[in-house]
Amino acid sequence: MTAVFARHALAPAPQPSPAALQGLRAARAQAIGRAATLALHDELALAPKPGLVSFADSGSHDDMDAHTFMRSLFALRRYFPQIAALGMALAPFAALERCGQQAEARMLRATGGINTHRGAIFMLGLLCAAAGAASRHGWPLDAVHLQRALTTHWGDALAARAQRAPTLPGGIAARRLGLDTQHVRLHTLLTIMATLDDSNLAHRGGAEGLAYARGAVQAFMAAGGAAAPGALARAQALHQAFVARRLSPGGSADTLAAACWLHRVQAL
Repeated sequence: MTAVFARHALAPAPQPSPAALQGLRAARAQAIGRAATLALHDELALAPKPGLVSFADSGSHDDMDAHTFMRSLFALRRYFPQIAALGMALAPFAALERCGQQAEARMLRATGGINTHRGAIFMLGLLCAAAGAASRHGWPLDAVHLQRALTTHWGDALAARAQRAPTLPGGIAARRLGLDTQHVRLHTLLTIMATLDDSNLAHRGGAEGLAYARGAVQAFMAAGGAAAPGALARAQALHQAFVARRLSPGGSADTLAAACWLHRVQAL
């Protein structure tokens, strides 16, 4: 009797069939990609945020508004699951690149040629691919293992193209302050802006605009950031100051979306 129990205890767990495994991977890629689309909506929905498009207004932009962004999101909704599936298949970087280029073309058709999400197509696309690869290996979807997946499978290709793998700032510190979701995302965005050399700011405002933006945001954070009393009113004033100078930190917005995505995929 003991031997019978021992044999049952040592029996390997049944493995899923190839068809079942394919279905599980497809569902995982779909969930990873959907988290990216939702994260871009998270970024769009945050208001106020300095100079950026939201459902409240178009920020420092005359050529786009929230409706433009929503058309772009709809056009990109299949891209993120596709590139997550490519990552899960450990596809070569050229395949990821081609998938991203096709997504960019769909975005431009949807927006009438307006660049709403080019940076996010690259950043979130790579992160979705990394999440797919990490899932294949059974790794957790945290910043350390996503970075490991990127460097292991596509690090050489990124280096050859002089591209840096995306980094993932988290909203952990803001969540520990006990803030609600709006304040957590605002605090995270401003933390990013205080340190990131945002090429969008430099393009629109030059070195002077970049210096102004960083100084204004650092002063906001030094006064307590989104955790301070009256933070939303102060953030609205900062938003208006950016709009007056036509400054828009698009790179920081993409990085906020990446942080929102990480928070979502860690719950999968």
